[in-house]
This record gives sequence, C-alpha cells and structure tokens, in this order.
Amino acid sequence: MKGLMDWIDQRIPFSNSMKLHVTQYPAPKNFNFWYLMGSLALVVLVNQIVTGIWLTMSYNPSAEGAFASVEYIMRDVEYGWLLRYMHSTGASFFFLVVYLHMFRGLMYGSYQKPRELLWLFGMLIFLVLMAEAFMGYMLPWGQMSYWGAQVIISLFGAIPYVGDALTTWIRGDYVISGATLNRFFALHVIALPLVLVILVFLHLIALHEVGSNNPDGIDIKKPKGSVAEEDKAKFEFHERYAKKYDIVDAIPFHPYYTVKDLVGLAGFLILFAIVIFYLPTMGGYFLEPPNFEAADPMRTPAHIAPVWYFTPFYAILRAVPIKLLGVILMFAAIVLLFLMPWIDRGKVRSIRYRSGLHKANLTQFVISFVILGYLGVMPAEGIYTLMAQIFTFLYFAFFAFLWFYSKNEKTKPLPERLTK
Repeated sequence: MKGLMDWIDQRIPFSNSMKLHVTQYPAPKNFNFWYLMGSLALVVLVNQIVTGIWLTMSYNPSAEGAFASVEYIMRDVEYGWLLRYMHSTGASFFFLVVYLHMFRGLMYGSYQKPRELLWLFGMLIFLVLMAEAFMGYMLPWGQMSYWGAQVIISLFGAIPYVGDALTTWIRGDYVISGATLNRFFALHVIALPLVLVILVFLHLIALHEVGSNNPDGIDIKKPKGSVAEEDKAKFEFHERYAKKYDIVDAIPFHPYYTVKDLVGLAGFLILFAIVIFYLPTMGGYFLEPPNFEAADPMRTPAHIAPVWYFTPFYAILRAVPIKLLGVILMFAAIVLLFLMPWIDRGKVRSIRYRSGLHKANLTQFVISFVILGYLGVMPAEGIYTLMAQIFTFLYFAFFAFLWFYSKNEKTKPLPERLTK
C-alpha cells in the first residue's frame, strides 16, 4: 500500500493535498452545531447528483412524455419511487441546510474580512442552486410545474424594452412548450451542476486559504513568536499553516471533526429517511398536489405558488402592486445578501460580542424571512398582502439599520483566546 501511495504521490500530490485540506487542516476547537451545516450541504449535493443521474436514465424530456415518464419511474422502475423521493426531498433538505449555513454566517460574521470572497462564492452557490431547483421543478411537467414556470418566466417581461424578447429567448418558443422543457432539462442535468461543483470547489479552496471562522469570531493564527511555547496547539500541522504563524486553540480536522460530523450526519439521515418514507410531500410543501396532475395549458390551478424555499422572495415580489418594482425588489433582496461584507462595517464578527441592537435586528430579520416564506404560499389578497408589505419593509430595514449602526456599535471586549 505504501508503495502504491508513493507511486501516486510522485505523479499527483494526493497525500500532500489530503494533509493540507483534511487531515492536518487546523480547525478552531470551539465549533458548535451550526458548523455541521456545511458538511451536510456537501452530502446532500452528492445525493442530488447521484439520484439525478439515475432518474435521467428513465426520464423523457418532452412535453408529450415527461409526465408519463415520471409516473413510469414511480410505478415500474425498481426503487424508482425511492430515487424520485430522495431527489425531491433532497432538494428541500439542500435548501434547509444552506439557509441554516447562511444564518450561521450572518450570526458569526463569517462574511467579514478576510472572508469576503468566501462569502461571495457561497452566495453564487445559492444563486445557482435557485436556478437549478427552478429548472428541476419544471421537469415533472405537472400542473404546478407548468404554471409556476409560466409565472416566473413572465417576470422577465416586466423589464423595459427587452422584456418580451428576453422571455421568448428563455422559453425557446412563444409559449411554455416542449422546447422550454428540453432546454431546462439540459441546463438542469449538465450546465448548472457543473457550475455548482466548480463553485463548491472554489468555496472550499477559499475557506482553507483564509481559515475557518468560529463562534468567537477571533483568529486562531497569531504572528510567529508571539505565543509562549506551552500555549501553542499540541499538534503538528502542515508546514504551510505553521510557516508564518503560531496556530493556537486549533485541532486537526481529522479525526476530531470527521467523527463529530459523522454523528451529525447519522442524525440528519434518520430525519431524511423519516421524511422520505412517511412524509415525502410534507403536506404539499415539498410536492404540491396539483403537480401530480399532467400539465394542462387550458386549465389554470386555483392558486399558484412556488416551492417553499422560493416563497420568501415570491412574497416580496407580490407585496408590490407595480410588477417591475416587485421584480426589482425581489432581486435586490438577494443582491443585498451578496453585499453583506460591505454593508456591515462593524469591527467585531460574532454575535456573542455585538450589541443588543444588532441581536434584535438579526432576530427580526430571521422572523421576517420566515413569515415571508409563509405568506408566499398564501393568496395575494387582503391581510396577506398587507403583512407581506410590512415584512418586506422589515427585511430591507435589516440592511439599512446595519449600515448605520455597525460602524460605531458598542461591543463587548473580545477574548484573547477561544472560549467554549
């Protein structure tokens, strides 16, 4: 085995890369539950790719055969129902862990210097994931797939001058048709997964270049010679990490966090299995009842709403009576998340040491986002529209307030070393 590894290492730096990015990667010793979400997102990504490959083997990307092929997968393909539910449930769980991962970043300031590029890669992953999920949602060619695509694609028609031409170009036809389905299928199974994998790779490389943040939001790298020998970490790290700095309060990622992540993964898989076997549609939130009916261009569902992970932004879109302004606000809601490293001008990263005002502001932001998610599946009428307008205002107020108070925010003193 050693001879084989030596032969491989002479041709590709496999062992060196494993030490650098896995076994000897110095991770802060105070990681908590929230730091599990990144590895879970990676697991779900693998699940989506593997199950997606198997589903495409029996799927027919045409307007005439798409719905029937999904029924064929569910009824006649061996374990096809399981593959389909693993993929559809996996999409919802993917967004669930990604939203929790983003919340952890907001909570502990993981977007601040020097991790701005890391945050931008993460937000690009989120954006591509939304496009991937939208196109995948259309593939079953059910009623909600068809009419949901009709609503979302028509939004681009609100863009002045180029709107109509742009929607025709996206559809590949003058109406939603088999041409639209075919191009969305190609993007969903080839182009966007490739972009997603590349962005995940860049995200991990950026993470390991600047190092992981931690719940205290302080650096584990100190200038060389500034830390007493007896206080240094009791582990030998890769020479790249030890060259310029004394690394304190860190432990090697393997075996400590690989074992910890495996425990978290076991719990996650139990929950995942419960949903797949007992609640695959999650009461219509993961898979809506109208989507079990074949697409009918002549019959519109009584209420059209996207899947739950799009509904906060859909509620923002519908909160404004002017269509173009609604589209602008919907995209602005995502763009502002991209700009968090520059909106937050605070000198302290972690919520543990930030002011009560910041804690209250972040809390109301999370509550507003969750309520907008609920309003997105409700009819756009009466009290629901009013509530959507109120919580849309509060959503954007988070960024405005943060910009004003963060620069001169009164914070608690930071600890010298990591705490539990």
